[in-house]
Amino acid sequence: MNRYLRRENHPDSYRDEIEIEIEIEDEVEVEVEVEVEVEKIMKVREAVKEDMPQVLELIKELAIFEKEPDAVEISVADLEREGFGENPLFTCFVAESESEIFGAALVYFRFSTWKGRTLHLEDLIVQESERGKGIGEALYKKVMQFAFDRGLKRVAWDVLDWNTGAIRFYERSGAKVLSTWRVVHMDEKGLRNYIEKSGVK
Repeated sequence: MNRYLRRENHPDSYRDEIEIEIEIEDEVEVEVEVEVEVEKIMKVREAVKEDMPQVLELIKELAIFEKEPDAVEISVADLEREGFGENPLFTCFVAESESEIFGAALVYFRFSTWKGRTLHLEDLIVQESERGKGIGEALYKKVMQFAFDRGLKRVAWDVLDWNTGAIRFYERSGAKVLSTWRVVHMDEKGLRNYIEKSGVK
């Protein structure tokens, strides 16, 4: 369920996902630029509640791009409640110019029995008309800085296996593509069927 920059069209409808992770070692000094400037007019900042209508539009655009226009079920109210309530479930960063949002990255914390607290990058989205301008990389740097500043040992995300441009970008940045692992999802229908068949109450 993750979406990233440098996407490419694929000739057929088969899709798969690959898990990617970056491990941050204590012994290695990591330098990541905090201030990110894209063409001197774009700024990357942490999102606020009022940004969620534009963020949702980016999510919908991405779903259309991936030929799943009906897959997005969440609303602006869902994003506002889950991201800005008493116990927020995610942090969002946006790339903005003149009050218009052209890209977003959404992350949340996970717990690893091997590494402890880690970060999951759920989505990294750039508006189609603005791709190729460094916005995606600026958001990517912001996410990595966020993880490093909090002393996290790993950032993980998924990428479609046909998205070779994104895979090359991630590998150049130091990420490892874990081709021996498979992403497993139990969707709403599968969950309901399992509960009904197993007699779990």
